[in-house]
Amino acid sequence: MAYWLVKSEPHVYGYQDLVNEGRGRWDGVRNYAARNHLRAMEEGDLVLFYHSNQGLEVVGITKVVRTAYPDPTAEQGDWSAVDLIPVKPLNKTVPLTEIKQTPELANIGLIRIGRLSVMPLTDAEFEKILAMGETEI
Repeated sequence: MAYWLVKSEPHVYGYQDLVNEGRGRWDGVRNYAARNHLRAMEEGDLVLFYHSNQGLEVVGITKVVRTAYPDPTAEQGDWSAVDLIPVKPLNKTVPLTEIKQTPELANIGLIRIGRLSVMPLTDAEFEKILAMGETEI
């Protein structure tokens, strides 16, 4: 199993929107590195959901239930989407300020490549964020 983090603006599509839908398509990604990360996702991989711009915090856990397929929102180009389902919200959200202050998370894409909307996490990084969020799988 691999671990990931995806970012979305909560006023556009937040974690609660995914919960309300029960299953959502992660589409609209127009960055080649993020697209390649979507294509690397496997069914069953766990994904942390981060609220960007407003909130600036990890809020929940999702799971990949459909691997990469052509993004139906793309009018041109070779873009991909995946389907996610909510697993559970974190018991305590994990703000970006805390992530930046945590040495074990110094190398995650959220800090190094702030504009990247889909990024891999190591097992240790994923577990550290869960611990900070006082959440277990």
